[in-house]
Parts: sequence; structure tokens; C-alpha cells
Amino acid sequence: MSVQQWVTPLQGLDSLRQTEVPMPTPSHGEVLVEIHTVSLNYRDVEITKGEYKHHKASEQDDTVVPCSDMCGVVTHVGSGVTKWAVGDRVLSTCMPDHLTGQITEKDVSRSLGSPQDGVLATHRVFPEYALIKSPDYLSDQEASTLPIASVTAWMSINGTRPMGQNGGQGEYVLFQGTGGVSIAGLQIAKASGAKVIITSSSEAKLEQARQLGADLTINYRTNPNWQDEVMQWTDNHGADIILEVGGAQTLRKSFDCIAFGGLINCIGYVSGKIDTDDDRLNVNLLALRRTVTLKGIINGPKDRFEEMIRFYEAHQIHPVVNRVFSFAESRKAFQFLESGSHFGKVVIQVKQ
Repeated sequence: MSVQQWVTPLQGLDSLRQTEVPMPTPSHGEVLVEIHTVSLNYRDVEITKGEYKHHKASEQDDTVVPCSDMCGVVTHVGSGVTKWAVGDRVLSTCMPDHLTGQITEKDVSRSLGSPQDGVLATHRVFPEYALIKSPDYLSDQEASTLPIASVTAWMSINGTRPMGQNGGQGEYVLFQGTGGVSIAGLQIAKASGAKVIITSSSEAKLEQARQLGADLTINYRTNPNWQDEVMQWTDNHGADIILEVGGAQTLRKSFDCIAFGGLINCIGYVSGKIDTDDDRLNVNLLALRRTVTLKGIINGPKDRFEEMIRFYEAHQIHPVVNRVFSFAESRKAFQFLESGSHFGKVVIQVKQ
């Protein structure tokens, strides 16, 4: 038997190619997983294009197997493994060594999909500790979306609260766009009792967000000063939590509609990484004037992932899967994600 896998030399989406390698055997403390589904994140597109360089990492190989999020089944158990048995359905963790607490540079340097080989393959060996039990009520496609998008949303909403003290009741939570993290966050926030605000340039996507329970939807194309509408709708209170995925073109507007003592989670930069406004206020002053917390979010530790799954199970949350591609169509899946046409998550069906 052999493993079919996709690899990238980090030279663009067109450079993705399918290869074949021998089937690995798990060593002591490891398990072999047959991968059924893989979900994509914008991070995967950046890695493949050689643009994911803002985190220090260990030595990067010339080519890498991309992607970090998978759902699969254990097919072979190495010696000394006690947690898993053949047939167990499991999920990967993006940063396998980040088990609890504050993330470290060392944790980041062991990330799946870069610099370590990822999961866009038919099989992969994992350390016993690097896997989480998949919720029984979710399909493989739904479950594969949890490791990055849902955990990032969970940490943005609850990461500053102690373990087990999940909040949201009565809070205003603002999500930018309708990608995987924002839609997962919408579902979590609504289940927590929060009031949800979401922005998009697509009326069709805003309608989908309303169907999921969004309380206020704003088209930022037709209403570029969306921060003013947020303040008006919240009776000048502002958003208690903002998931900031826009970056250069949105961060200032987020500062203008954050509540006093609020939390801005810096997750992405789809509107650009470079702020070209020479007249901008210093970021420190922007934070100071409303005593706001500006926090960078890189996923979350394993124990908070498991906490999130318990919340999902209690509320029977089903992640939104927008489109599913076959394993052979992996390159097309990356291109579709890059286009920004998706609402929720894009999934690759590895096992047919």
C-alpha cells in the first residue's frame, strides 16, 4: 500500500501536485490515521503561495504537504498507545504540541501544513497526544472544519475567560465577513446568548447569516461607514467583542465601534497587511482611548478545543460546509477558497 498526497513547493496554487509515497508505520506512541476529510483555511492558500511568513518557524523544507484540519479513522496503533484503538474517529490539532495555556514560538514551529507536513493525504502518522475524539453527531465533513476555524472563534469569544466559564449572554459580538471563522463564531455566539453583528459585501451571504440568527447584518460596500451603524444599533455601547479579519482597511473602524473595555481579536488581514494612511493614529493610542484589549489569536490549545467540543455537543451545533471537492480536485478547492466565494467552510473529501 502507498499514500497519495498533495505537495506544494510554496510557489503558488498552480504548483500543487499529487504524489505517492510509501505507507508509514507508526512508532512507539504513534497511530496511523486513514484521512477521510480535510477542510481548508485561508492559511493554507497563503502557505501554498509562499506568503505565510509572519510567524517564525523551524527550518522549512522545499516542499510540504499542506493543510492542518482533518477527520479520519485510526487504522494502526503503535506500541505504548493507550488512548486510541483501531476504528476510533479522530480530529487533528493544528499545533500538536500546544496542549494548554499560552502558545509559544516552539508550538508554532511544529504546526501542521507548515513547517511540518500537513494532512492533505490519504494517510498520516500522528503522535497519540495530537488527536482529539471527533463528535459522534457530526459527519466527517462537518467535523473536519473544527480544528482551526471553530477553535479560533471559540478562543476569540471565550479565550480570556477561565476554562469552563463560557460567556456571551447579552454581549454584542461583531464578525467581519462570512468565512469559516466568522460563521463558526456566529454559531457559537448565538448559542451563548449573544447579539450578533456581521458584515459582508454580499446580500445573499447576509441573508444566509440572518437565517443562522445574525441580529444585525451590514453590507460594507453600500455602507462603508459600517462602524457608525454598529454604534447606533447598540445605542452607542459598541461591540463587546470583535473578530477582526480585515486588517489594514478595517482595524481603524473596529476601534471606532468597540465598546469601552472591549476585546478586538486580530485574526486575519484579508483587506491587506500594510496600512498606507500616513495620518493614522498610533495603535497604542487607539487602544488607550477606549481601554480596549487588542489581542492576536493563533488558534488555541488542545484543552480548550476539547472544551469547545463539549459546548458544540451540548448545543448540537452543525458547522456550515459550503462546498465539497474530491481529493483529485484539491487544487480547484484552493482556488475556490482564494476567490472568496464561500460562505462557511470548504472541504475536500479524501476517502470516497
